[in-house]
Amino acid sequence: MHELILHHYHASPFSEKARLLLGFKQLSWRSVLIPAAMPKPQLTALTGGYRKTPVLQVGADIYCDTALIARRLEAEKATPTLFPEGQEFNVASFAQWADSLVFLHAVSLVFQPQSMAVRFARVAPEAIKGFLADRASLFSGGLATRLPIEQAKQQWPTLMGRLEQQLSRETDDFLFGRASIADFALAHCLWFLKGTPVTAPLVDDYPAVATWLDRVLGFGHGSHSELSGEEAVAIARAATPAALPDEPFSAAEGFQVGQQVSIAATDYGVDAVVGELLFANTEQLILRREDPQAGVVHVHFPRFGFSLEAC
Repeated sequence: MHELILHHYHASPFSEKARLLLGFKQLSWRSVLIPAAMPKPQLTALTGGYRKTPVLQVGADIYCDTALIARRLEAEKATPTLFPEGQEFNVASFAQWADSLVFLHAVSLVFQPQSMAVRFARVAPEAIKGFLADRASLFSGGLATRLPIEQAKQQWPTLMGRLEQQLSRETDDFLFGRASIADFALAHCLWFLKGTPVTAPLVDDYPAVATWLDRVLGFGHGSHSELSGEEAVAIARAATPAALPDEPFSAAEGFQVGQQVSIAATDYGVDAVVGELLFANTEQLILRREDPQAGVVHVHFPRFGFSLEAC
């Protein structure tokens, strides 16, 4: 069995989501800290160009996007489940909504000038300039657009008011009764806002929401130890990718096993990864790539929110 290796950085909200998923599952993992902005040479060797954070590595298998990482962790340890029986569609669909719409509101609110001044108070001007240029590139070319700050400010009380109302009336501790992927997908957006005193009141002004958030964050991050990027790449090179799922190949678009394709996120961070298509089902796509540093790797992507094109 290969160790779970998370490539992440501390301030990344989606990294916090993945860390909480690992804590919820009470899993042990290795931590590879990556730069917040490009270039990310060791990560690129593993993914082939996918640039979003975080990425989960299991030997020579590389999992992109927290939606798919959640399902890989579910396969690693079935209980406690992230997808309660009878609620699978509800929790996954809510998570998709939170990871997109709520996250874009949080980004706009966090990146307002007053908040950024606090976050970057001790960062050199050139580093700030480079980070902002990287984020402009990240949001270029995809379907997602940066939400104007005034619109985010106007709409945030509606989102939070609805959440406060439900949580105030709820007799259970979590959004759908039991803790699920829905809770973690919403929690990481609010965790992001809690990062400075400028945006923290956008959460703390709603008592039921703040109590629920503390409960979700209380799952912690599991147990982990540090690993370097170079060591992670060496682990991939020495490993053999896991056997493909024992399911029929299903690509309604007419793609064939072994075809050269490119896969890219459709919202933002749309850098394409090129490789040999090995597997497709309703939830994931798997590419085979060979890299000079990492060797042969299988890169896994969610089916939802990603485009698949012939090369």
